[in-house]
Amino acid sequence: MDKPTTSAAAAAAQDSNLLPDSPQHGPTLSSASSFEALTRHDPNLSRLATKMFNKTEEYITHELNAPLEDYKLLEEMNKATIAKYKDMRQIAENLNTSTSELSLKFQQLAPMMQQIDEISDTVDKLEAAAYKLDAYSIALENRVKCVLQRKSGGGQVAQ
Repeated sequence: MDKPTTSAAAAAAQDSNLLPDSPQHGPTLSSASSFEALTRHDPNLSRLATKMFNKTEEYITHELNAPLEDYKLLEEMNKATIAKYKDMRQIAENLNTSTSELSLKFQQLAPMMQQIDEISDTVDKLEAAAYKLDAYSIALENRVKCVLQRKSGGGQVAQ
């Protein structure tokens, strides 16, 4: 047999010398490998290995399902947000419509409110004139009374 000329081939040959051969099937994968498909194994070891694989499967399944659940939660939150925004949009549209209607009514009432303001100003001026007229009439009445008292008082003195 030829000796390997490369160092990698030499290392592989040396490693193969360290691994024990299986009594039934030849060389095994590693020195710690105890798995051989056709040999009978310890039932406790098989049960524990099966349990370990089941637990590992369960763990990996949960680890993979956690982000999926997060995405489902985000999807539900997005749906709720979309519904809220639709409601808010409807409310905003209703407010816009109501505001437009009120603006139109205000524009229609603006000339009438201007007339009301003018009438109010006129009433205020009329009221001020009425107070002046009342004050003048009271002063005039007092003068007339005073003149009448002089006439009636002066006529009695002449008698």
